[in-house]
Amino acid sequence: MASNSAVPIAENVPLPQAPKRRGWKPFGLREQPFFEDKDRAFWILQSAGWAGYFLLRILSLLSNVPGDRVWSYVLHTALLTATGYSITLLMASAFRRLIKMKPVYTWVGSIMLVGVAAAGFSAIETWSIATFVNSEVRPEGLRLLGAILFTVSLLIAWSALYYSINFFLLLEEQTDRLLRLESQASNAQLAMLRYQLNPHFLFNTLNSISTLVLLKQTDRANAMLSRLSSFLRYTLVNESTGMVTVTQEIETLKLYLEIEKMRFEERLRTHFDVDKSAMRAHLPSLLLQPLIENAIKYAVTPQEEGADISVEVRRDAGRVLINVSDTGPGADAQYQVRAAQSTGVGLANIRDRLAQAYGDNHRFETQSDITGGFRVFIEIPYQIEAEEPK
Repeated sequence: MASNSAVPIAENVPLPQAPKRRGWKPFGLREQPFFEDKDRAFWILQSAGWAGYFLLRILSLLSNVPGDRVWSYVLHTALLTATGYSITLLMASAFRRLIKMKPVYTWVGSIMLVGVAAAGFSAIETWSIATFVNSEVRPEGLRLLGAILFTVSLLIAWSALYYSINFFLLLEEQTDRLLRLESQASNAQLAMLRYQLNPHFLFNTLNSISTLVLLKQTDRANAMLSRLSSFLRYTLVNESTGMVTVTQEIETLKLYLEIEKMRFEERLRTHFDVDKSAMRAHLPSLLLQPLIENAIKYAVTPQEEGADISVEVRRDAGRVLINVSDTGPGADAQYQVRAAQSTGVGLANIRDRLAQAYGDNHRFETQSDITGGFRVFIEIPYQIEAEEPK
């Protein structure tokens, strides 16, 4: 008879993993843009350039120099490399000052500096040849002229590269500074347009509260004041960014409409139809509030039965489509008044804010039906993160 013996089962013990190897990053080249640290970039290019100069001269000499004199030529080339390295460091120090001067001073100063540096380099080269290579050789004639021309060409090439890189970096800095200034100006313009809304809305609401107080309806006045406080607190949360999600904008509209419903009660009927896929889209804060205020002024107020106000938000691929409509009067004359004047700063404000935020990448249209109703259509790009104005 077989016995039921317990067989121990080995647990899945995790095997030790080898530590991840970090890729070699010479001079930290992959950690940041190459020219982000200009001093670091200069030393890398300076060292690499003169190291290349040393190697090229050594390779060119090895095939033409007897074996017993190789080290003399290596020492001679090393001295020339060190001389060039040191002279160009002094030139770089002078160029940093010359590049900030007027062009004529920069050109004259640079040419004179290259001439002096070439003379010094040639003098050291002549001494080095006589000391390490051949004491009987004295560069003269075409040989001397060729050596001087080579030295001058080398220093001119180094100077041209130095100025090219630095002018490119200066141009990039000026471009970045200009973009920052444009962004700040655009943000200031958006803020100014946004601030136009609150005083107008406050005037209407405080006027309503004052009326309720005069009519001794203190409970309703207190309730309206409390909702006004909630509305302003909600809008101030997004004061610094100026951009909110569709969900936040709809919640702000509902807070605003709670205040207006206390004035119009059943005469004000609202409907919201928001596509779930569009809820995360960003748009300028309080963009739709002037449209609702406009609808209340021209659709709800003049009609005894009031009006319906509908807000519809849809997402179509990379676009967000917004419709704000009402069932107010739709006569042509009334439409012209609404389209031209709106609520003082309403429609004009929205046009300006859309232009600031999206440039030409948006649509803004108004439409009226002769049988009644007014509609505003807005189309903006779908953005799930707030972007800087364009």
